[in-house]
Parts: sequence; C-alpha cells; structure tokens
Amino acid sequence: MMNLAGWKNKTGAAAPFVVQLLMIMFVVEFVKGALLLTILPVYMKTVLGATAFVVGWSLAAQYIGDNVFRTPVGWLIDKAGYRLSMLIGILLSGGSVLIMATFTHHAWMVAACAMLGVGTAPLWPAVIAGTTEVAGDKAKGTIMSVVYMAWLSGTGLGPVVINFFIHGSNYGPAYRLLLISMGVVLLIALFLPRKPLLRESGEENRRASAAGAFPAGAAAMEAGADPLGEAVTAAGGGAAAAAAVAADKKPLGERMRLYMMEARASLREMNVSRLLFPAMFIQTFALGVLTPILTLYAREVLHLSPGQYSMLLILGGGAAVALLVPVGKLVDRKGIKGLLTAGLIFSSVSLLALGFIRQLAVVYAVVGLLGIGYALIIPSWNALIASCVPKEKRGAVWGFFLTIEGLGMIVGPIVSGKLWDAFGPSVPFTVSGSVLLLLLVLQWRILAKSRG
Repeated sequence: MMNLAGWKNKTGAAAPFVVQLLMIMFVVEFVKGALLLTILPVYMKTVLGATAFVVGWSLAAQYIGDNVFRTPVGWLIDKAGYRLSMLIGILLSGGSVLIMATFTHHAWMVAACAMLGVGTAPLWPAVIAGTTEVAGDKAKGTIMSVVYMAWLSGTGLGPVVINFFIHGSNYGPAYRLLLISMGVVLLIALFLPRKPLLRESGEENRRASAAGAFPAGAAAMEAGADPLGEAVTAAGGGAAAAAAVAADKKPLGERMRLYMMEARASLREMNVSRLLFPAMFIQTFALGVLTPILTLYAREVLHLSPGQYSMLLILGGGAAVALLVPVGKLVDRKGIKGLLTAGLIFSSVSLLALGFIRQLAVVYAVVGLLGIGYALIIPSWNALIASCVPKEKRGAVWGFFLTIEGLGMIVGPIVSGKLWDAFGPSVPFTVSGSVLLLLLVLQWRILAKSRG
C-alpha cells in the first residue's frame, strides 16, 4: 500500500501539488486535442452542416479566448491562488463541452469554442508557475521536461483515443467521455492548495521576486523560456523582491502599461532582423492552416476510417515526439541552421505533396516525413527565437513574442476554412507548404543578422 504520509513529503516532480497540476494538464489537453483535431472539424461539417469557413472561425475563437485572457489570468492566479483559478477554468471548459454536446446551432458552437479558450487560459500559466515554484531553480530543467511530456501525451492521445468512441454520425459516446474527463479534473482541482507549501527557506524570497514578472514569465515558459523572468532574478536579493512587491501594489492597468513599456524598450534594444516578427507569425500560421481541415481531408477526401486516421496521427505525431529530445541535443551541439533548414524542407515538401496524394501507403510515408520535419523544426526554431531574446529582458519580450505567434493560430484556421470552401481541399496544404518555404528564406536572413 502506498505510504500517503511519505508521498506528501515528496519534492520536485513527485510532489503532490506538482502531480495534481500535471494530471490536470494531461486531461485538459486530452479533451482539447480530441475536440479541436478530431470531433469539431468533422462533427460540425458532416452532422451540423457547417462550412469549412465556419469550422475555421470556431477553432479561431478558441485561440482568441486563450490568448486574450492569458495575461489577466496570470494576475488572477497571483492574487486568488491556484485552486480558485483552476476551478473557474475547468468549470468554463466543462461547460463549453456540454454546450457542444447539447446545442446544434453554429453560433452556439463558435461561442462554446471561445468559452473553451477562456477556460483553458489558466492552464499553462498555473502549471508552469506552480511546478517551477515547487521544483526550484536546480530542478527547473527536469520539471519542464515532465510538463512537456504531460502536454504532448494529452494532446497526442486525445485525437487518437476519441476516434474509437465515434460511431458513424453518433458522437454521443465521445462527448460523454470528454464530460467524464472534465469531471475527474474538477475533483482533482478541488484538492489543489491556494498556494504550494514551499519547504526551502529561500523559496519565499524567490517567489516574491518572481511576482512582478508573473503574467509574462508564466506565459513565456510555454515557449521554453524562464518563467521567473531573469529581468527580476538577475537583479538579485532583497532589492529585486522589494521592487516586485512595490510593482505588485500598483493598479492592474498601471502594471499592464509598465509591462508594455518594458517590452517595447526591450525590443528596441534587440539586435535582430525585423523579419523575425513576420517569421514568428507565419510559423504558427502554417500550422493553424492545417488545424481545421486535417481531419476533414482524412475523412472526406482520403475516406479513412477512424482507426486508419488514428494510425495516421500516431505515425506523424509519434515520429515527432520520439525525435524531439535527440534533435534538441543535436541543436545544442551542432547549431540551428542546418537542422532548421532540413526540417523546413522536409515539412514544406510533405505538405505540398500531401494535398494531391490519394494512395494510402504513400500518405503514411509522407505523414511520417512531415513528423520528422516538425521534430527538426520545433527545437531549432525555439532555439532561434531564444537566441534573439536578451536574457535580462526575457519575461517581457517572450510575452510579446507569444502574442505574435498566437495571432498566427487565430488567423490560420479562418483562412484555411475559406480556402477549402472556395478553392478545394488541396489548396490549404499548398498554402501551408508554401508559407514554410517562405520561412526557410526568412530564417536564413534572420540568422545572418543575428551573427552580425
């Protein structure tokens, strides 16, 4: 029998608070992945009769809700604590799933997707800030690896598992599974503390020093940056803590204004090509273009069964996940340019071909190549962005960068749906692949400017 008393005294990734947050992360991402990648694109088009443009707007509404509310949610977590913030988010997310399962009008579906985005907005800031707060600076790298595994596992398994609960046009079992899943995380969230119990004497000071940079720093960690914002921690000691506490006492509007001023000042100081900003947008835009039409393409054009589509997702996603860590190590040893160039070429060629291939065996091979391409892109692209960010201004600049990348995930699904309706199912793949070729050229210019 498990020794509960001993478990309560665990630290790091095994700490109860961390385990609770990771379980919530896994299940919520499972639900979101199942909805956005599998259920909504097909359900709305085949059962509700929505156009691909409406489907695209629905998915964009989710990203809008998530991005708009992420910074205010960071402030809420800082003030109200983890339990209340996560409970509000989970209730909103569960309510959105209930609306999707109950109502059939397109406007309700768009509203429910926006509600889902608002509900999931607390997830990343809470999980990143909470886990790193408990783990401490020494275990930060380990805890981030665990967080990313929880995220990737949930996002990857959701679209695969949910296919086995869809029976023709009957989506009832699938929605019931998702509602039960949200009920489970609601129970877990009820047992979250308002604030984690920190055992190390120095942790309270570190938490105080992080408070001023919390909203930007928490969001920044989703892209791999330092959640505590080295703009605060580098100053060191009581002076940084006192400054953070003083800033925390200012009204929310004043803090938001100061944050934006700091971000603008940091961007002016950066010695990087201005092409970096459109490059960040089109990188996520290329991915956003695929989001609403990937499942539609598999079902309506390739006529894949749910089981075959699940195998397709496992092949592409499995290749990407399996190679992420080895590629990350290669980036550290060999540099960015070669791996990023190879990844963009593999991915763009795969996408340009995928829209015109109908033979299942060839589709599987191309999707596998696409997975390898994205495994090369993700670590090297993140390393490229991180290399452009001044360490002393990391929190503020990452917040701005995430906003730009979020816009790509908002605009991409809208454009994709319109392209599908107006020009046919192959065009979104052509646009996505072409955009990655443009990114290939831009990253060469950006790297040349960075070296200069």
